[in-house]
Amino acid sequence: MEKFEYFNNEINYLVNDDIKESMKVMLNMLPDYFFHVAASSTGKYHPSYALGEGGLLRHTKAACKIAYELLSNPAIGDKYTSREKDLMIMALALHDGLKLGNPEEKYTRFDHPILMGKYILDNKDKLSINDDECMFLNDCIKTHMGVWIKDYNGNEILEKPKTKYQNFVHMCDYLASRKSILLDFDSNNNVEG
Repeated sequence: MEKFEYFNNEINYLVNDDIKESMKVMLNMLPDYFFHVAASSTGKYHPSYALGEGGLLRHTKAACKIAYELLSNPAIGDKYTSREKDLMIMALALHDGLKLGNPEEKYTRFDHPILMGKYILDNKDKLSINDDECMFLNDCIKTHMGVWIKDYNGNEILEKPKTKYQNFVHMCDYLASRKSILLDFDSNNNVEG
């Protein structure tokens, strides 16, 4: 099984074939741990479905599902082009792709949004999308942490979201991290419903 097959449902949310192909390429390039580790080792920042084996995968799929549902609502989705919608969902599919670094480290890398954005830019020659769209992904991913921009020592490491695209990606990640918003998953880690 190829790694991107974990995201067949989410790939099918997309309408542009070149973005679908680019998402498959990037998903296949993610480290193996991404598909197996918990989203949080402590459970402090994520709901129960994001804990344990495959928790990071389920958290990521939840963020994509939230984005898809919101973007399917004309009051929200009509503010974006089909390419912008697809790119924001792709950004969510990849946002925590290097959460433990590359190669894998023991704990979450606080700078993982920067690492993942750079990883896309470093591999843009493998993708079917253009340079501006790669930068769009980078910009959405590197700001997905929202207002949580300081590392454990109080140093400002990350950027806050500024554009409507960055804010949307952050909002979906934030909602997928709330303990009060629970989604159901089937035995294949797909969001039900």
